[in-house]
Amino acid sequence: MDTRDPRDPQPDPPPQQDPQDGAAVRFPPPFVYLIAVCVGGVLHAFVAPLPIGLSRMPRIALALVSAGAGFALVSSAMGRFRLTGQDPKPWKSTPEIISSGVYRYTRNPMYVGMALVQTSIGIGWGNGWILAFVPIVLVILYGVAVRHEEAYLERKFGDLYTRYKASVRRWF
Repeated sequence: MDTRDPRDPQPDPPPQQDPQDGAAVRFPPPFVYLIAVCVGGVLHAFVAPLPIGLSRMPRIALALVSAGAGFALVSSAMGRFRLTGQDPKPWKSTPEIISSGVYRYTRNPMYVGMALVQTSIGIGWGNGWILAFVPIVLVILYGVAVRHEEAYLERKFGDLYTRYKASVRRWF
C-alpha cells in the first residue's frame, strides 16, 4: 500500500543510460584468458605435454614476478576506474577517457595484466601450451573487445581519443 501523499512532488526518476552508449563487446574478456588456460591444461595433460625447459625454482620465481606484475597492472587500472567513478566493464558507458596512472603507458593495462597472469600460470605449471596461447589470446581479444572499444571511444570522444591513441601504445 502506497502511503505517500499524492500532493507531494514526485522525485525525478533516475537518469536513463543510453543502452547504445558502450562498446559492442559481447564476451567478457577475462573468460578468453580462462579458456586459454583450461585448453592449455587439457592439451598438456591429455594430448601432448609441452614442457618448459626451466628447473622448478627459477620457474617459480619467474612465475611469481610475472604474476606480481600482472596483478599490479590490473589493480592499478581498477584503481583508476574507481577514482573516476567508472565501471570497468567494456560494454558500459565511458564518461571520460582515463589517461593517467598506468594508462599513460598502455591503453589496455587490464588485458596486459591478465596476459602476464596467464604467462605466470604457464611458467609456474611448466606448461608451454598456456604460454603459447598468450599471443593468440591477444589476437582474439583484439577481435572480441579492443577493436569495439576503440571504435566506440573514437565515436564518443573524437579527436581527444585519437590523440590519446597516437601517444599511448595499445599493449606495451
